[in-house]
Amino acid sequence: MKNLKNYLLLSACTLAMVSCSKSDDMPVANHVTLHFNNTFKNTTIILGGASSTTATTNTSAVGQVHHLSELKYVISNIRLIKADGGEIPYHVNDLDKGATVIDQAKQASLDYVLTNIPSGTYKQIKFGLGVKQDLNTIDQVRFPTFYATAGANDTKMMWEWGTGYRFTKLEGFYEIDNKTMSIHTGSTIEGNEGAYTQGVDAYRDITLDLTTVAIVGQRAPKITITADFNQLLTGKTNTITLSTGTGMGNNATPNVHTAVQMLKFVDNLGGNGSSDVSGMFSISKVEN
Repeated sequence: MKNLKNYLLLSACTLAMVSCSKSDDMPVANHVTLHFNNTFKNTTIILGGASSTTATTNTSAVGQVHHLSELKYVISNIRLIKADGGEIPYHVNDLDKGATVIDQAKQASLDYVLTNIPSGTYKQIKFGLGVKQDLNTIDQVRFPTFYATAGANDTKMMWEWGTGYRFTKLEGFYEIDNKTMSIHTGSTIEGNEGAYTQGVDAYRDITLDLTTVAIVGQRAPKITITADFNQLLTGKTNTITLSTGTGMGNNATPNVHTAVQMLKFVDNLGGNGSSDVSGMFSISKVEN
């Protein structure tokens, strides 16, 4: 009887070991959280109105003091790059499942969870600031969730003419008299209704190396991405002086924007796509 008990115990242990071995070999899916920290240099931004005493202020390279009352931008086309170079796309053709609006006024929006990511070790992340051309058509039927998120009354991430999304929407004030600063970016169109063609492509593809590898499987990593809005005016590509008025060179309000003026902000925030592929973004830390 004793020998029989030992045999059964040994068989159970062997079965358990085999089961564990098989489980370890099976593909494991898990979650990855992208946490967005919006800053002026090293200080997380607090929003505020013209007379706010608590809003985070910043001073540009040319000495213009400014602060923000609204800060929103679209993230889409997310891809995780494995240590061996393999690319894992995350619903890159589905705005409902793979795009989001980061809104500094909504704490919950600052954490975007990627679900069911294949197990593995990841070294890099790529994503879009804005929406790539083939998806940048406002479509309530095809992507109702993103349409509702971007078009909500308190979000307004759609151009008034209804042909595409705003990629960034920044409102605020500058200089000691708190002149209005209103900067919106997004791809443009040319031509007439019914025969529109692509104008300026304001979409930017961001590539960031992780500070340490993210291990997905039995762990659920959190990747903190810093967006430094100091680069709005003091960027790697352009140093911008804000001016309000009706001339073609004025740039502080959207009603006088030209594509040339807008692209300066686009290149500062999202990079120029060649010598700068990170723009205002960087990886602060990876928590496994």
